Amino acid sequence: MSALSEEIAAYEKLRDGLETDHNGLWALIRGGELVGVCDSFEEAANMAAGAFGEDPYLIRQIGVAPPPLPVAVSLQHQLALGVP
Repeated sequence: MSALSEEIAAYEKLRDGLETDHNGLWALIRGGELVGVCDSFEEAANMAAGAFGEDPYLIRQIGVAPPPLPVAVSLQHQLALGVP
């Protein structure tokens, strides 16, 4: 499983509780775990940059549909999942 797939799967497992308790805020997920919930994207990005540098992580606004991925990223994600 790719790092992005792991982070998305972790978010999906936590989504109901996050939407109940933190709707509209920003979730930071790394290594399949919720690292924190932040008031803004900038706060989450600063937390991630300080803690993880260039290692992969996911920042997603809770309760908001994610923006579409660029085609290249989407294809790479599909290939990692084995989707034809």
